[in-house]
Amino acid sequence: MQQDVIALKINDNVIDLQTAEAKGIEGGEPIFFDNSKEALEVIRHSAAHLMAQAIKELYPDAKFYVGPTIENGFFYDLKTKNPISDKDLKNIEKKMKALAKKKFDIERYEISKKEAREKFKDDELKQAVLDMIEGDVVSIYKQGDFEDLCRGPHVPNTKYLMNVKLQKISGAYLGGDSKNEMLTRVYGTAFATKEALQEYLKMLEEAAKRDHRKLGGELELWMFDEEVGAGMPIWLPNGALLRANLEKLLYLAHIRREYLPVRGPELLRSHMWKISGHYYNYKENMYFTEIENDDPNKEPDEYGIKPMNCLSHVKIFAHKVRSYKELPLRFFEFGTVHRHEKSGVLHGLLRVREFTQDDAHIFCRADQIEEEVIKVLEFVDSIMEKFGFNYEVEISTRPQKSIGSDEIWEKATNSLKNALNTLNKEYGIDEGGGAFYGPKIDIKITDAIGRKWQCGTIQVDFNLPERFDITYVDENNQKVRPVMIHRAIIGSFERFIAILTEHFAGEFPTFIAPIKAIFVPINESHIEYAKTIQKELLKEGINTEIFASNDSLNKRIRNAEKRKVGYVVIIGDEEVEGEMVAIRDRKKREQYKMTKGEFVEMIKNLSEVKL
Repeated sequence: MQQDVIALKINDNVIDLQTAEAKGIEGGEPIFFDNSKEALEVIRHSAAHLMAQAIKELYPDAKFYVGPTIENGFFYDLKTKNPISDKDLKNIEKKMKALAKKKFDIERYEISKKEAREKFKDDELKQAVLDMIEGDVVSIYKQGDFEDLCRGPHVPNTKYLMNVKLQKISGAYLGGDSKNEMLTRVYGTAFATKEALQEYLKMLEEAAKRDHRKLGGELELWMFDEEVGAGMPIWLPNGALLRANLEKLLYLAHIRREYLPVRGPELLRSHMWKISGHYYNYKENMYFTEIENDDPNKEPDEYGIKPMNCLSHVKIFAHKVRSYKELPLRFFEFGTVHRHEKSGVLHGLLRVREFTQDDAHIFCRADQIEEEVIKVLEFVDSIMEKFGFNYEVEISTRPQKSIGSDEIWEKATNSLKNALNTLNKEYGIDEGGGAFYGPKIDIKITDAIGRKWQCGTIQVDFNLPERFDITYVDENNQKVRPVMIHRAIIGSFERFIAILTEHFAGEFPTFIAPIKAIFVPINESHIEYAKTIQKELLKEGINTEIFASNDSLNKRIRNAEKRKVGYVVIIGDEEVEGEMVAIRDRKKREQYKMTKGEFVEMIKNLSEVKL
């Protein structure tokens, strides 16, 4: 059966068939009606308009702002006299499907911006959209009685929009500015096939069960407190143990790869951030304060709370004369940083204002770049394999807001490409997605239910060494500028732990689990034996718990299993007398017995950091 073509790809740009016909464009790569990335962009963009059409029929006074596609779906910002709530979504969705069945052709036409101003003169939201559009001509898409300003692309007919699902409603400021009025934002998704939609909804259902915000509370790992401040996580004992185990693993991994531990201050004078360029290119994401000057006649000095660790590492490199024989120099720091995030984007541990990076900076010669990037990628391999993650990589190129010459950027970008090519790794290109000071490789991992997460990064930087005038002495006794490679394997402990929590659904592997086992003594006479085993394991730095409350045995066992630990250990008369333990193995879903010594040795082996 021949697939329908819904759009065309020409020079990496997607245009719809309506545009191609109107402008006499021929050729191009066909985009078929399927669940490919390009097709879903077109389908979802069109589904947003279908949703707006349905809302307009149900709420005639509705006015619409913008309705873009987003990852895995779309949204539309709008306002109505009678507020729309989550309970209304089912009815709107029903109307969408009824409209889709009418098989409206989706038409495109152009008018002047002046004509558009007049056409939408009573719609202040449309006037706001027109304010954002450059040029004198605008395009409008029409289906049935509904039409809206839009650049496209759209499917040719609403018949392609049967597989839709509306998901939630939230508030959103007009244009993202908190000074403007609050609009209603309706989210939805769409797929080419019913099967793909159902699979996605099933994944969302599973994701809800794995939500780290829910599990973090249930397992007593971390908490947030509004009095402390939004986006500022507080680590509870179990969470702190989990984090410490992860830090231990990564610390040893760095040491074994000849990285040197360093530590920089949390506050740096603004002068430093001005030299680096952060003050002018990243200031909106930073927090600043003032500290009185030693000279009472001078104004207080401005300090910036660090959003990253690189400047201290530059200073560590520069504090003495460096020889080419020392290179590459690899400094690493588990450094806590602060970045200003708008409250609307904060999301559990995934998006916070305070977090700790597994940060490292490699200072090397230009001819060492490729080798060092390869070593970092091999480092990534070993860590991701440890947790069972597959990953893909993407090169992010020069953004519009950046520093440095075109020549430097081209050289840095080619270095990353050469390293990936040497390892025969496939990679994508994110045009304009680089840091302001250099291109980067982004590491995107895939979790147990198929979701992709941005984690680690590798960035080649020729600019900071230039700005801070750092050098090393080469074999000819000449001063030479080093290259600086910024890199993080997991990105941040907070984000990675959130991902791990959802990946393992709270059932962490023993080597990083905060609590390796829970002992459940049948009665008080068995508690001392449990404590004996607990103390033996504690000598090895292995944490366990004893559930010896007045609750019934069955309730204590149930409560222990709710904690998702690998092993629940039942201790009764038989176990005490025979120096045995009765184990409920969560992973194997089995029950068995072993000697105390065997159990201790098993837990020690499972807890050992093996890289």
